[in-house]
Amino acid sequence: MGRRSRGRRLPQQQRPEGAEDGPEGGGKRGEAGWEGGYPEIVKENKLFEHYYQELKIVPEGEWDQFMGALREPLPATLRITGYKRYPEELAWHTNLSRKILRKSPQLEKFHQFLVSETESGNISRQEAVSMIPPLLLNVQPHHKILDMCAAPGSKTTQLIEMLHADMNVPFPEGFVIANDVDNKRCYLLVHQAKRLSSPCIMVVNHDASSIPRLLIDVDGRKEILFYDRILCDVPCSGDGTMRKNIDVWKKWTTLNSLQLHGLQLRIATRGAEQLAEGGRMVYSTCSLNPIEDEAVIASLLEKSEGALELADVSSELPGLKWMPGITQWKVMTKDGQWFTDWDNVPHSRHTQIRPTMFPPKDPEKLQSMHLERCLRILPHHQNTGGFFVAVLVKKSSMPWNKRQQKLQGKSSESRETTQLGPADPTEGKPTDPSKLESQSVTGTGDTEIIQTTENLENNGNKRDGVCGPPPSKKMKLFGFKEDPFVFIPEDDPLLPPIEKFYALDPSFPKMNLLTRTTEGKKRQLYMVSKELRNVLLNNSERMKVINTGIKVWCRNNSGEEFDCAFRLAQEGIYTLYPFINSRIITVSMEDVKTLLTQENPFFRKLSSETYSQAKDLAKGSIVLKYEPDSANPDALQCPIVMCGWRGKASIRTFVPKNERLHYLRMMGLEVSAEKKKEGAVLVGESAGGAGQPEGEVSEEQRAGAAGSLDAEAGCDSDTAAGCDPTGAELPR
Repeated sequence: MGRRSRGRRLPQQQRPEGAEDGPEGGGKRGEAGWEGGYPEIVKENKLFEHYYQELKIVPEGEWDQFMGALREPLPATLRITGYKRYPEELAWHTNLSRKILRKSPQLEKFHQFLVSETESGNISRQEAVSMIPPLLLNVQPHHKILDMCAAPGSKTTQLIEMLHADMNVPFPEGFVIANDVDNKRCYLLVHQAKRLSSPCIMVVNHDASSIPRLLIDVDGRKEILFYDRILCDVPCSGDGTMRKNIDVWKKWTTLNSLQLHGLQLRIATRGAEQLAEGGRMVYSTCSLNPIEDEAVIASLLEKSEGALELADVSSELPGLKWMPGITQWKVMTKDGQWFTDWDNVPHSRHTQIRPTMFPPKDPEKLQSMHLERCLRILPHHQNTGGFFVAVLVKKSSMPWNKRQQKLQGKSSESRETTQLGPADPTEGKPTDPSKLESQSVTGTGDTEIIQTTENLENNGNKRDGVCGPPPSKKMKLFGFKEDPFVFIPEDDPLLPPIEKFYALDPSFPKMNLLTRTTEGKKRQLYMVSKELRNVLLNNSERMKVINTGIKVWCRNNSGEEFDCAFRLAQEGIYTLYPFINSRIITVSMEDVKTLLTQENPFFRKLSSETYSQAKDLAKGSIVLKYEPDSANPDALQCPIVMCGWRGKASIRTFVPKNERLHYLRMMGLEVSAEKKKEGAVLVGESAGGAGQPEGEVSEEQRAGAAGSLDAEAGCDSDTAAGCDPTGAELPR
């Protein structure tokens, strides 16, 4: 439902004060500019000020600047997707708040640009401090990465970008497994990840504090998967976000931190267990509170008995201003009572305050932890939100685990055999925040996990190539039930016509193709990297996968009329293109403009070079490739690959609306909102007859509510002509 519709449905008695109808009740816009319309929230909290003044996290003499910055709106920031197109200056900062960007008429075009480019995956609108944790992970394309608390997904997209640093490699060796405990937020995560069209991302739905150990097949042996990089951006009280979440001002209390500390420590511990030796884990919060920050790190270091150490990253982000972590702090209850030592806490408070919340007593142990290597970002230093980051490196296995594999190098042959450890003592699944410390369940030992899997396979209960949702006896499924992931057998009869039609290279990894149905016609074909295929096939009994893979082919409604029943999907074209050796038409920049602004341009409207390539091709799906001309600096200087359809006398593109707008902007063209509404030169209007093919129910319709990766972003009533997911009727 659009914003206007929501506004119309707001009952009169619920409308905010100062938003009355009529000239006198215009939302106080005259006084407050574009920030008006709602009563001003008083940005005061005496307990907050008392608490942080007592803890001395702000340098002496800077308190007024600190509080002044917190009362100012947070500037809007954005990040350009680096691996796609742009070499440098990838993050940008404005001094405008998000509300002003949305509501100011003078900035309407800029706001439309931001929305459109965000949907097409070319930029991400992300808070500046939120960009720091992925940068400190120092990700390489061969790394196996776990994002433990990933939703809404802005950091996850950064990690995917780093995997694809080399665009000439369609399948990096590494992958990202993005997890979130909230089923609904997982679909927001899916939407974010889908914008980047990567075959190396998998979204799963688990409690991060007890996320299961996964198995992979290595030369016929089952081994535990240990991650090279782990992002542990835990749930927190969020008092560093006061500039954008102004509700925190009236709701802030120390109780939030006290309740979350136990969960944060369990999540961080679970992450450390699954980290490979030599691997790096970043722990971060958007809280300034040491109970959620240094206390968690100190407790984790203490229980690791030297297996973990804090890395010195002071030189890794030049230009960033930060404060070192503190080594002494106190604990305060919600009613203002202070405790400096666990021994002084009365028994009646033991369920609320835990010993892990206090700094270590032993001065030598405290000094050896190097808590000063933690980074605390204060809002007034660089006009940002508040944030905390700690970078941990694993030197050896955790004390309660036996020997585990070393950090994986670029070559898969260098992996070591893993000896299996005992059951993890720290696995727990909290229910109520106030009882986080008191409840836990013991997890299944790794040896037992492998034995269970082998028994299932030996009994024939698992079908080859099928990864379905976990059985209900082992895991209760919430929210939408996901379709299975079915890998297509290499001898499937649907593959030879596709291979012949597109002249696929012999190196094409067809074993990585999958579909989402076990019965009936296969409507959509998806592709994952071989490493994710390994993970999927070996963990279907213990992992709830929300989505993975990118769509590479869609079945035509009347596909049997043509030589191939499947047409190319724009979402996966950059992954597929290196393997396609036929049906490629090289087009000029003028051809690209024509194809993107007209529904079905006839051959005569295209250049003679394009026509000469198209005239001898049979009807069906084609690849349209634009190569930049370095001799013509005024021309677009980046390559473009688009899916299209060669009809009887015309060519049509299958490109989503926002991607079309992006390409047109890069060529200096812009279509105003008014023109689109009037139906003039149509950049973003659906083509006539672009409805769902008769008798076909698409997977997008079946799984659309589930926010599937295959649901194309921006495909609404203004979708581009031939927008991929509509399964549009093809021109004859």
